[in-house]
Amino acid sequence: MMTSHDATAGILQRPYLLATVGACALVFLAAFESMAVTTIMPLVSRELNGAGLYALAFAGPLATGVIGMVAAGNWADRRGPSAPLYASVALFAAGLLIAGTAGSMPMLVAGRLVQGLGSGAMTVALYVVIARVYPARLHAQVFAAFSAAWVIPSMIGPFAAGVVAQLSSWHWVFLGVVGLVVPALAMILPAMRGMRSAPDVREAGSTKTAPRQAKPDAADVPWAFGRMGWAALAALSVLGLNLSGQVPGVGWVIAAVALVIAMLAVKPLVPRGTLGAHRGLPSVILMRGIASAAFFGAEVYVPYLLTERYSFTPAFAGLALTGSALAWAGASAVQGRLGSRLGNAVAVRIGSALVLGSVAVLLVTTVFAWPAAVAIAGWLFAGAGMGLMYPRLSVMTLALSRPEDQGFNSSAMSIADSLGGALSLAVTGLVFSALTTTVASFAGVFALTSGIAVVGLIIAPRVAGRRPPGGPGGQGAEAHRAEEADDVRA
Repeated sequence: MMTSHDATAGILQRPYLLATVGACALVFLAAFESMAVTTIMPLVSRELNGAGLYALAFAGPLATGVIGMVAAGNWADRRGPSAPLYASVALFAAGLLIAGTAGSMPMLVAGRLVQGLGSGAMTVALYVVIARVYPARLHAQVFAAFSAAWVIPSMIGPFAAGVVAQLSSWHWVFLGVVGLVVPALAMILPAMRGMRSAPDVREAGSTKTAPRQAKPDAADVPWAFGRMGWAALAALSVLGLNLSGQVPGVGWVIAAVALVIAMLAVKPLVPRGTLGAHRGLPSVILMRGIASAAFFGAEVYVPYLLTERYSFTPAFAGLALTGSALAWAGASAVQGRLGSRLGNAVAVRIGSALVLGSVAVLLVTTVFAWPAAVAIAGWLFAGAGMGLMYPRLSVMTLALSRPEDQGFNSSAMSIADSLGGALSLAVTGLVFSALTTTVASFAGVFALTSGIAVVGLIIAPRVAGRRPPGGPGGQGAEAHRAEEADDVRA
């Protein structure tokens, strides 16, 4: 039952305090792992003799995360978010335990696959929890808190992980998080028990109790087996693409087939015309995937380059990622303050140009053996480019969607984000392993991601399109822009 105190309470006041802290803690832990693993993976790969599976350790979780997103969303629509959240947290913790106790690279990759499945599902389940637990007037505040929960690990995660790996063992970067997952979930449980009161229908500032909503029949929301099947096929294709390099002779044939299957599998998961870069929403979704492919396909090799060629310690190699994350946050804040003075399409074009320039700097630094400081400084601009692009692509996805398509299109954007990075990492892994020298391997990776960034720069002007009838516009679009302006990593 809602009281007048509830009607004016903020996200850090009762009855929302524990739920806010718990949900932000789960986001923080997932973000910390994402940033920390990038720093320690060169050390892990060296210790476990796993260079051939280096890219799969990053691409695999992104791929299985797509399955988690689709399954958790469908499960939450049928039964509510409680069961999907419990299951996703359990999978996330299980993946951490497997990876943290791994004595071989295949075992570590297996843990990462489980971890990615849980992390993808957890993100979707938490969003549904927000809709059910918090009134609409608090949604923007919660999402801003989630953004902050991403920013802080971006700042401290890489360096902290490097220090832990140096002073103790890389195993504790995984195992140290496990003990924090259960308390974080426990803080959300009291709020979840009250979800049946339908807080999502409460009016902001209302002092009346919201009417109790009848529980929908589960049969009204069928299991989306077809959609989950396509997501699973896309994920399996990414895994096959990664492992094709282990098959002598016909590896590149397997890679080509896997890439084609992945493209066919993703087609039903995104709006029509996305793979053809049709103007408007399809290009917005495609641009999200290409930006992810160019940025993350190169980023995971930045600390690797610094440790292998410049003999950086893991802690100091991680500082390059910290600088990029700070640039991402700063650029995101700047574009938010500029608002409509900086057009969405212009922000995307500038952002894509910055990412291309930064990856090109990495390529030139590698080929001509320039100082490490050049690569580190150059990578700051990649973070700034992503900070300009990502929030605006989120805004445009909502603004160019009809109300009945907002859920599908938002899901498509997340899927494109994950699969874009996963496919890029799979192909860069093949290139890195196929070339015979260290310099050639890094140069090949950065040449490929530069090519992807060029495609992004070509597609960027096509994101502008007319808003569909009935879609959010005017003040609604501005509200979405304000909400997304602080979105730093989601």
